[in-house]
Amino acid sequence: MSTLFIIIIFLIPIFLLKIKQNSSKKLPPGSLGFPIIGQSLSLLQNMRANTAEKWLDNRIKKYGPISKLSLFGKPTVFIYGQAANKFIFSSDSNTLANNQTQSVKMLLGDRCLLELSGEDHKRVRNALMSFLKPESLKEYVGKMDEEVRLHIQNFWEGKQEVKVLPLMKTLTFNIICSLLFGIERGARRDEFVDRFQDMILGMWSIPINLPFTRFNRSIKASTRIQNMLKDLISEKRMEIEKKCGNTRQDLITCMLSNCNQNNGGGAGEISEKEIVDNVMLVMTAGHDTSSVLLTFLMKLLANDPSVYESLLQEQEEIAKSKKSGELLTWEDLAKMKYTWRVALETMRLYPPIFGGFRKAVKDIEYDGYLIPKGWQIFWVTSMTQMDKGIFQEPRKFDPTRFENPSSIPPYCHVPFGGGPRICPGYEFARIETLVTIHYLVTHFTWKLNSDNFFSRDPMPVPTQGLPITITPKKPITK
Repeated sequence: MSTLFIIIIFLIPIFLLKIKQNSSKKLPPGSLGFPIIGQSLSLLQNMRANTAEKWLDNRIKKYGPISKLSLFGKPTVFIYGQAANKFIFSSDSNTLANNQTQSVKMLLGDRCLLELSGEDHKRVRNALMSFLKPESLKEYVGKMDEEVRLHIQNFWEGKQEVKVLPLMKTLTFNIICSLLFGIERGARRDEFVDRFQDMILGMWSIPINLPFTRFNRSIKASTRIQNMLKDLISEKRMEIEKKCGNTRQDLITCMLSNCNQNNGGGAGEISEKEIVDNVMLVMTAGHDTSSVLLTFLMKLLANDPSVYESLLQEQEEIAKSKKSGELLTWEDLAKMKYTWRVALETMRLYPPIFGGFRKAVKDIEYDGYLIPKGWQIFWVTSMTQMDKGIFQEPRKFDPTRFENPSSIPPYCHVPFGGGPRICPGYEFARIETLVTIHYLVTHFTWKLNSDNFFSRDPMPVPTQGLPITITPKKPITK
């Protein structure tokens, strides 16, 4: 009897531990909804109505900080907050894998950085960073300066009213074509622009490839862009073989040169498909995120004269130090500290990237719930960046928040991601933003001609493209 009693006493903790383990492995609350469609249409409708944050907030009130749903044909777990951001950006490839919606994967390709993990992710990221790292980009500040000046001369000077977002999209795409792909102005660049605009419309859509659907048009545009890029790669490969071009003149040439240096099949070798898919990724990320940032930055400056004056003072001091027609330099950009704080605060209020997806590589226990292997994980940025527990008066436009970066808790402001997953184009976007704003504020004043409404599709899009009335101060010097 005493022996049985001892066995029971011994087994009770094990039994209780088993119960605790089983209870901790329950799925998050929520519903997967209808097959395939799930909550996709509801999320997209709320994004376009600028009520997505409220839609998610209602989920949080109903289910808590973690819940299950179905998005774009996959079972999904929604998480948010500082801990969620840290989990997303610091987990290794044995826990989480990059994972985009099926529509993004089909349009951009399955060998782009968003889809790769582990050694493949590291290898392709290193190839991109060989061109996008600050040490390499320093020498391209002048070329970007020339692109911005030419853009302002062609599209701003002599105008009384302009629509900011379409012009910023034109500018950022021209910069990408020139600096990253080495495509000069002409019919080829114009076709790239047209096909790209068709492709981007289907980035976040239900991937039903039927005639006359938005996704079908996007797929056709993506196929055309891929074929154009393959032709471009062939031309640049021939230039390298003939040794008639600078191996660092653009991103494609740089990646091809890395391939040639590793043509023995080493770890650094990049396939043609990986070049195509990642060029399309950089094209998409660099075009949309930068144009959205610049558009909303101008919107906020128009609504806040005090911030505008502080930024203008910084930029005028730099302009006074330059000779007539002299290009901006890397050293000039280093002086634009307040301007970049304004940009960071703009991205806090209007994050270009609403959220993203990862995939569970294995069963994961998170916040007391099970995220099954293969399930999609959906995270959002704005829920953290507008948290009043992290940012005082979160709806106030206050660039001084970023005077002391250490005062902002880690993984609470993640416009470019974080940790090993930080966006490789971060420095490129910073240079592009600073150069553009320098010339706009020193050559124009402006006022808004529309309300403050914007929708997400999936990037934030202001009403009518943000029309503004502009008043010139002085013309651009050639």
